[in-house]
Amino acid sequence: MGEQQKPVWVITGPTASGKTAAALELAAHRPIEIISMDSALVYRSMDIGTAKPTVAERAQVPHHLIDIRDPVESYSAADFATDTVELIRTIRARGREPLLVGGTLLYLTALQEGLNELPKADPMLRADLEAQAQERGWPALHAELARVDPDTAARLKPGDTQRIQRALEVWRLTGIPLSDHFRKARIGQRLPLRILALEPSNRAELHGRIARRFAAMIDAGFLNEVRALRQRGGLHQSLPSMRAVGYRQAWTYLDGMCDYTTFTAQAIAATRQLAKRQLTWLRGMPERVVVDSCQPDAAQQAITHLLRD
Repeated sequence: MGEQQKPVWVITGPTASGKTAAALELAAHRPIEIISMDSALVYRSMDIGTAKPTVAERAQVPHHLIDIRDPVESYSAADFATDTVELIRTIRARGREPLLVGGTLLYLTALQEGLNELPKADPMLRADLEAQAQERGWPALHAELARVDPDTAARLKPGDTQRIQRALEVWRLTGIPLSDHFRKARIGQRLPLRILALEPSNRAELHGRIARRFAAMIDAGFLNEVRALRQRGGLHQSLPSMRAVGYRQAWTYLDGMCDYTTFTAQAIAATRQLAKRQLTWLRGMPERVVVDSCQPDAAQQAITHLLRD
């Protein structure tokens, strides 16, 4: 089998499902290098709230696509696909094995199916949409999207502000609904993947892990991390980096818009909603191998599946 046809291993799953532990377990058995498949880990100075692998973990096995962007910058699925294809080539050229690890499933889809050729972000148009949202509210913009692109609006909730903004941006820039763009021919290289998903049989246990992990983040100084980001200047809530789960709620709290109890409840609820979206997306990937993340030996089961062939 040629290198281009050789499948790439993937460990994915919802947030707090144990992906990093499984990857490190595999590293004890195979000469792997980890390619992060997480849209928040690309940003520097965002360590605690993203549950970034520790310095010790990164010393144990090489990691890629971590700390490659300033929080004021953007990083798209197209950037990820381009970087990942090159990383796979160079990792294999070193005689090692690439392993994709993370829960940003848009990135995974980009590798599986290629990407639609969409217009780049327009800062002025985005600022205009932000201003309209402040004036009219995001539900009103969602209603506008429903008029011009009902298919996209139907799959987005009124609170999914980032995707609503992007869909309206694409419509205004091209005059073509985002759903029509997605129906067109895709571009980019499609990679053969072996996908292992860590998914909980007990949703309540996952929720407990999410709550405990957030409490640990708070104890580790998460709010001080966000304070430092705010003080450096140039950042605002509409940037993709500051829309990351936890950071968005912390920003609101530090603006004095809610009390501490509300902040923690909202951050945990948003993380649960993220996990729910990830699980829904994963169910649309019938080719994946599922390992129950609630099992105490989930990491060992994961590597057993990956090493089977």
